[in-house]
Amino acid sequence: MAQSRVATLEGNELADDYVRTHVPKGRWADTWNVFKSNFVRMVIINVFTLLFFVPGIVVVYFRTVYIAQMGMSYPFSSNALFIYPLTPSMQSVPQGIVLTADLLFYSLLIVAGFIASIGVSGACYSIKKLINTHGEFSLKGYFHGIKVCYLNVVFPVTVFMFFIFSSFCISDWAALQISKGYSQAGPITAQVFIIMATVIVGIAAMWVLAVGVSYKVKFKYLIKNSFVLLFGTILQTLFMVGFSLLPVWILLLGEALAFFKIIGYAIFLFFGFSFIILCWLAYTQWVFDMYITPAVKTEEEARKAKLTPKQLAAEKEEEEKSVARELLAAGRSELVGRPMRPIDGGTEVKEVGVAYGRADIVRVAEDRQKIRGEVDEYYEEHKKDTRYVEYEKLFAEREKALTTEGKKGKKKKLSRNNLLTK
Repeated sequence: MAQSRVATLEGNELADDYVRTHVPKGRWADTWNVFKSNFVRMVIINVFTLLFFVPGIVVVYFRTVYIAQMGMSYPFSSNALFIYPLTPSMQSVPQGIVLTADLLFYSLLIVAGFIASIGVSGACYSIKKLINTHGEFSLKGYFHGIKVCYLNVVFPVTVFMFFIFSSFCISDWAALQISKGYSQAGPITAQVFIIMATVIVGIAAMWVLAVGVSYKVKFKYLIKNSFVLLFGTILQTLFMVGFSLLPVWILLLGEALAFFKIIGYAIFLFFGFSFIILCWLAYTQWVFDMYITPAVKTEEEARKAKLTPKQLAAEKEEEEKSVARELLAAGRSELVGRPMRPIDGGTEVKEVGVAYGRADIVRVAEDRQKIRGEVDEYYEEHKKDTRYVEYEKLFAEREKALTTEGKKGKKKKLSRNNLLTK
């Protein structure tokens, strides 16, 4: 069912500067091999991607600083016995401060998502290239990925960031309503629904991102195919999302144990983003290959795809020369072009009877040696005969065409046809 619905993706792979080659092992064994054998490249990709996350990190940092400063400036812990005039009730004020801060800073985080999408698009394309070529990477390819994938990446990232913004703000609003003593049912229900919606949209956004960095299709087909693949592999998707976010789970464990927080930050600093993207794109590539015929080429086809038109023309000409040489060699016959002594005349090898001795064997060997000498002698005497000279000259002229130039010093266009005909 899914195979027929995603037919629009077939033949539209986004691989502008590389060619997919056959997976030498299983998908997961190959992915593990890509990770361990290209770890330094994964770190480089992670560091470049992290640079584009700096604006978002700055926004989160200033949000924390803003809330801390507001907490210090408000008299939350004032003592009514020593402070005059008396301060009003501080009930629900902290929740109001957090809501105000989140409305401001998380809206800026949506804008920071536009910048983060630059790094995500470059990282996704580069890691997809690593997966499909088993280790090919360059910084030029990273920035090429930004150029060709940015629009397909910024859309799901922006939608997801909007739901993140809504999730925090509705959760803050719920806390504010509850702190004021209002009914808890409505706020808690709204909070549960927005969290569920954010999770669902996040998973869908990951599929849109995977399809967007893998195929060149129109926007409506991008969305349609993403949802078809999501619902067609819902259980596998949930498992792989959980596994791909392993660095996030380690970081969250840091809320309980500081040791895990240190490990989590170290992982994200060196290869956290790369690990998440590698796991997710390897899984989605596995799904694509199940439903879509992959445009896989042999190593030789992949090598030729990287050559310039000039290099291809030179290689083709060399192939033509090679074929021509083989045909010329096959066309030349020693029976015609080499003087051969007639069978009649000369030394004859006498037959050996049923009963023979060592003397008979020696005699036969001597006769054979005489015949070889007579053959060589006949060749030396007749090798300059006209018919043999003209025969060799015919092939010599055609062989010379493989290396000589035409009139006015221009290189001849060589082929197997014009080498074998006058």
